[in-house]
Amino acid sequence: QVQLVESGGGLVQAGGSLKLSCVGSGSTFTCDAIGWYRQDPGKERELLTMISTRNNTFYTDSVKGRFTISRDPAKNTVYLQMNSLKTDDTGVYYCKARCRSGDYWGQGTRVTVSS
Repeated sequence: QVQLVESGGGLVQAGGSLKLSCVGSGSTFTCDAIGWYRQDPGKERELLTMISTRNNTFYTDSVKGRFTISRDPAKNTVYLQMNSLKTDDTGVYYCKARCRSGDYWGQGTRVTVSS
């Protein structure tokens, strides 16, 4: 079992920055990748970025150049640095771990970007 806890969300003005954290516990050694997703009201969760245990990264076009994913294995933490935020970035942000026993989600952290 793997548990994930996100934090760092909040209210920010357009153009501002936020840094989200995803802290893992449990059998995190069985996981090979962590992704950050955003869910808008009435929509499915959308993959924004992902990082593997080999530090390979993926970014969707909508966040490329503005968001940076990183990991600190010693702290079992994955970060999402979000810069140049837009009102379209508003939503609930979730991290998901891809592990040997399946996928695990955190509870989400809300980000609101005001104009």
